[in-house]
Amino acid sequence: MSHHRVLVTGGSGFIAGHCILQLLDQGYLVRTTVRSLNKEAVVRSSLEDSGMTNAEKLTFSAADLASDEGWRQAMCDVDFVLHVASPVRPGYVKDEDEVIAPAREGTQRVLRAARDAGVKRVVMTSAFHAVSWGHPRRSHAFTESDWTVLDGPGVDAYGKSKTLSERSAWEFVAADAGSIELTTMLPVAVLGPILGKEVSGSNHLIQLMLAGKMRALPDLYVPVVDVRDVAKAHLHAMTNPNAAGERFLLSNGPALSMREVASIIKSELGDAANRVSTRLVPNFALRIVSLFDPRVRGLVPDLGYAKKASSEKARNMLNWVPRDSSEAIVAAAESIIRKGLANA
Repeated sequence: MSHHRVLVTGGSGFIAGHCILQLLDQGYLVRTTVRSLNKEAVVRSSLEDSGMTNAEKLTFSAADLASDEGWRQAMCDVDFVLHVASPVRPGYVKDEDEVIAPAREGTQRVLRAARDAGVKRVVMTSAFHAVSWGHPRRSHAFTESDWTVLDGPGVDAYGKSKTLSERSAWEFVAADAGSIELTTMLPVAVLGPILGKEVSGSNHLIQLMLAGKMRALPDLYVPVVDVRDVAKAHLHAMTNPNAAGERFLLSNGPALSMREVASIIKSELGDAANRVSTRLVPNFALRIVSLFDPRVRGLVPDLGYAKKASSEKARNMLNWVPRDSSEAIVAAAESIIRKGLANA
């Protein structure tokens, strides 16, 4: 059994929660940060509900990405850090700095505290948003050597925040990080079994479909990865000697159209999916709406475009074998239904 201590930032989050479950299962000592210790009971019960083992090895520490307070204590006696916490606000935001500044400053804060505490390696959750946005359409696959073009078409504040905070992490490590190692993970749309009552990230899409809120679907494509595989990749990257200084793109195959996602839910969930629509909205209709609605404007550059993402590097270097995207979609849908959240 491992006696290494791992700090997971943002323990109430979706990816973080799955990282905690797998770390505990493998016998690690785990500490996780929450903005306030009032959240501990809720996080614990949602992890228990998801089959947490070795619960006695999990402790909580109060620390907020927006403040220096608490980070020194959180990093005490820590060998590895999984820095998963980040403000998530995809789509249209009036003031971009509200998203970008906290993401960038939070990353710097975590890295400084990790360096000062003598942490060996930080594995940071970035996103496909830091790789594939703002480029002209292309047929070849994106890889870890690509970076989002900040002033390119369709780049939202969230994409900028992910790109700038990851860039600033690499700059920090190059300039003044002492002996700390950094690895970054770049998952595409993360789906899978939800924790507690929180429907987060791309699982919202599944929830909207189940609730019948998407009466017709835009002609958009979503590259998918299962949250359990994302967590597994974080753990591999944490201990693999070759992963230091590397980025890893996490995707489990070709992007699926929204219609394919809806069809998978319908074919696997029977009556529970009777409100899921597979009708398409014509592209011209969305283009007209986008003239008046900034939230729709961000979607227009990607209509009818399936981005390709290569996960060769993670497969080869981390021996990472992700499950099929339909499994992630069905697991997300089943957990949303089981927890009574399909009508939200």
